[in-house]
Amino acid sequence: MKPDLDKVNTLAKDFSKTYPRSPREMLGGYVIGARCADKCRAFLLGMNGEYNYWPCSLAGLWFTFTGVTPEQFKEVVATGATDEELAAWLRAHSKVQDKTVIIQWNNQMRGMRLSEMTPQVQAYTEDYIPQYVPKHRPVYAYFGGYDLEEKRL
Repeated sequence: MKPDLDKVNTLAKDFSKTYPRSPREMLGGYVIGARCADKCRAFLLGMNGEYNYWPCSLAGLWFTFTGVTPEQFKEVVATGATDEELAAWLRAHSKVQDKTVIIQWNNQMRGMRLSEMTPQVQAYTEDYIPQYVPKHRPVYAYFGGYDLEEKRL
């Protein structure tokens, strides 16, 4: 696959001006996927600001579940693939093909409470939440921290 950063540029978001999509938004039927695409595009163009494409604990959940590696996904994103093209590629390359299993995982991710996260992620959120989330907004679910910080909730 041949990189086409001009095409990537037409799809990328500058994270000094905006945020990546919510982890709740789907790509190819998977939560977290659209956010990974946004972060990867911005990373490829050096517009990612404080956001990491990889390593990232949230993306790690998605990569582990789908069996797609960060490198494989980055290679496809670098071609300038649209969300629709990325979704088709993901459906073809994910190790999980059963729609019911994907729906169950999506729902598990959407509802995952902080206390259900790995100890490492829980330790990370102990510093992250007070630093980035408004003090009057409690965080109960993992995705909620991102949506509160990025002013979607």
